[in-house]
Amino acid sequence: MSTALAIASVTAVLRDLLNNGLIDHSASDVVGDVAVTALAPDLIDTTDVNLTSRLNIYFYKVSYNAGWRNVGLPGRGQNGDRLSNPPLALDLHYLLTAYSREELHAEILLGYGMQILHETPVLTRDAIRTALKPALPNFTGTNLPTNLRSLFTSELSEQVELVKISPEALTAEELFNTWSAFSTTYRPSAPYQASVVLIESRRPTTSSALPVLARNIYVVALKQSVVARIRSQTAANQPVLDQPILAGYRLAVEGEGLRAAASGDTLLNVGGVEVAPADADVTDTQILAPIPAGLSAGVHGVQVIHRFGMGTPEAPHRGVESNVVPFVLRPSVVPPVNVANVVGAGSNPRKADITVTFDPPVGAAQRVVLLLNEFQSPLPAPPVPARAYSFIAPTRLDLSNPPATPPPPDASITFKVSGVAAGNYLVRVQVDGAESTLHVDANGQFDAPQVTIP
Repeated sequence: MSTALAIASVTAVLRDLLNNGLIDHSASDVVGDVAVTALAPDLIDTTDVNLTSRLNIYFYKVSYNAGWRNVGLPGRGQNGDRLSNPPLALDLHYLLTAYSREELHAEILLGYGMQILHETPVLTRDAIRTALKPALPNFTGTNLPTNLRSLFTSELSEQVELVKISPEALTAEELFNTWSAFSTTYRPSAPYQASVVLIESRRPTTSSALPVLARNIYVVALKQSVVARIRSQTAANQPVLDQPILAGYRLAVEGEGLRAAASGDTLLNVGGVEVAPADADVTDTQILAPIPAGLSAGVHGVQVIHRFGMGTPEAPHRGVESNVVPFVLRPSVVPPVNVANVVGAGSNPRKADITVTFDPPVGAAQRVVLLLNEFQSPLPAPPVPARAYSFIAPTRLDLSNPPATPPPPDASITFKVSGVAAGNYLVRVQVDGAESTLHVDANGQFDAPQVTIP
């Protein structure tokens, strides 16, 4: 593969190819002195009365090569480590332009240039080496100009695929639009494409897999697994309902094609934790499984995984995977809710420390909010607006300087509240946006959990 100098190297080789071709065809006998350049058109002063007739090969555009673009991918693993160095595969686009102040000389030079490129559709390795390391009589390898020495290190001649030169088809409108972008006067031109240049990084990869010793071929019928919705049941043998999902509940994953072909090969990925449901709880349209212990409150994804036995000796491997469907694991407030260090009396607002116990425990990096709503029983008629407050839990993890080992989850958190009127309040919490539930009494009124601020 080539280095980043390959683009300039191709231009240098084409310029050398045209220069040698004009010499071989004795073009100077027809049009006099001729220069071969690789300049931008706006850098060529066409108003100069002493302008030397010239052929100019200008690199004006680069595009990705479709055939090589996906070779060597993926270049990185799921954790970001480099697995390989996929090549940067490029096609280079050129304009061959003839300049002359003499009548018909531009046409003659353009004809010579197009004939040279037509007769040399491939840049051979020897031609590249010769162009990038010319054997000049007064120069040695160490005395070559800096730009030529650097281009010789591009390794263009060693890349796996040779560079092919082919004419491009541009409409008159595309050609004129291109020249308009140069902000200069149009001159007779012929577009060409050089394909392909393969640029590869020299950075070492962090991992390289060992070669395969033996190959096993498995043929299985494709069975797409699709998860449609997530419901829950409070315990085994309880009805499956659309209800808030709490710690200790069982998930009911519903959809199509959920059961794997072999018994015991159906797994659930619940929030990154693999769960193996009992075979009796797995059908083609429903899977029942307990929520993994230690799963934090918040939004989690559920995915069905089918395993296949492969390898020698045979071992289970992940096969078909379903879509991922989210569900919200809500936190629960475990009574009692304790109040301490109350400051204030009479009709004055109170300050206090309110300690709430959570199920499941709260991670150190999770955002926790305490919600207090004034409890009114029985409801007044007409209803009186109830007081409501919210308080954010203090920061439990310094994200600017996180510890090497994350601290364990907190089973309880103490909130410092202030400006709260004395009274009875319904208690709710939000953990990463997942809100706890309230109990409803026989009259259809929220009644628990509660806390009393004296």
